[in-house]
Amino acid sequence: MTNNKTSPQKPDLTIWQIVNMSIGFFGIQHGFEIQFARMSSVYEKLGAKPDQLAWLWLAAPMTGLIIQPVIGYMSDKTWIPSLRMRRRPYFFFGALLATAALVAMPGASSLWMAAGLLWVLDASLNISMEPFRAFVADKQNSAQRPAGYAMQSLMIGLGTIAGNYIASIDLNRTVPALSRFGKTPVQLSFYACAAIFLLAVLYTVVSTPEYPPENLAEFQASTSVNAAQAFKKWARETLDCYLHMPQVMKRLAVIQFFTWMGLFCMWMYYAVAVAHNVFGADNPNSELYEQGIRWAAHTTMVKGLATPLFALCMPFLVRRLGRSLAHGAALLLCGTGLLSVPFIHDPHWLYFPMIAAGIGWASIVAMPYIILVEHLPKERYGIFMGMFNMFIVIPEVLVSVGLGSFLVRFLRNQHSYVVGFGGALIILAALLTPSLRRFENGPEPVAPLGLKA
Repeated sequence: MTNNKTSPQKPDLTIWQIVNMSIGFFGIQHGFEIQFARMSSVYEKLGAKPDQLAWLWLAAPMTGLIIQPVIGYMSDKTWIPSLRMRRRPYFFFGALLATAALVAMPGASSLWMAAGLLWVLDASLNISMEPFRAFVADKQNSAQRPAGYAMQSLMIGLGTIAGNYIASIDLNRTVPALSRFGKTPVQLSFYACAAIFLLAVLYTVVSTPEYPPENLAEFQASTSVNAAQAFKKWARETLDCYLHMPQVMKRLAVIQFFTWMGLFCMWMYYAVAVAHNVFGADNPNSELYEQGIRWAAHTTMVKGLATPLFALCMPFLVRRLGRSLAHGAALLLCGTGLLSVPFIHDPHWLYFPMIAAGIGWASIVAMPYIILVEHLPKERYGIFMGMFNMFIVIPEVLVSVGLGSFLVRFLRNQHSYVVGFGGALIILAALLTPSLRRFENGPEPVAPLGLKA
């Protein structure tokens, strides 16, 4: 039995409607970028040792592992008729919590306070971000979905540029009027990213209406249950989704495993690798160290510039190479760039691995979802997207648990070698990606709940 019921074709959206529904992602990316640019340095300034950094970052993947499938399921089952909202309440409340965590983070007085705030921040980011993937599938027809996910890539790239620009400058010097408030540049960076995050998500919430679920009467009947029944239904449906996981999702899970393990190595260690291994800073509280952290954020801006530029080229590459080969080529370039980081000692050469990472990132945040969504039943977009994102966070958990001792024992605290190791993992993912080609000819059958294929 096929996974799609006959239903009216969704109308094409205008370019401005696609932009409006994606601007929230521009804001969400500020939450991620200030975290990637500054979190390891916040930990080091509070006294963290190199082998502790990976454990302190454990909050990020663990919250995703717990939150994403639950939020995906809940957003599938949500419909507020008076407000015509389904996914948007999650965007909004996640943004409120994330804003509070971003404002509090630079004032953390201990390692464990900072780690606790990171748990709150990442839980909130997941609440906001997870339904956005299903939001595109809800709003757009099959022909327009690549454009929708490409626009998300574009917004992610622009958010990367803006977020890292904020992290790379001294706002007290750049905007002298801010110095009267007596806040440090790090505090002002977090505050600015928090404000942009909240305002961008609010814009999408206000500007973009949602369609009601298909078969609304059946949907309302299925969601009119008490808490105990709802939990049983969630557990049963989640198990059913695992048992009937599309084959393409299983194959993508392996590719995602190595891709995101490599990316997490970069996010945790790139900024401090630049400070320690390129700038030669030993003291986390020194001006030289701060220069290195800011230079890392500056070069990451170039990554953000490469992302939207490559996103604009993706439709052409997909037509010429197919989705899987285009994705594999982007991963190969990304991995090769990161693999070069341990061999770079001139700060200006760091632009090149970041350009490569930006090209890979444009494909990573869009192409797997474009490949996957055609194989999913419409009524389960949210829960399957949540499950799919678990294949992102599980390898990140493994990195967090195992990388600290690996760094100490084998790499002699050379942070740049960890970034290079991440590049090698992404190259492995690239070599596996051509195996997806057989799934490009159309959706495979997926059985709905309670039925067998």
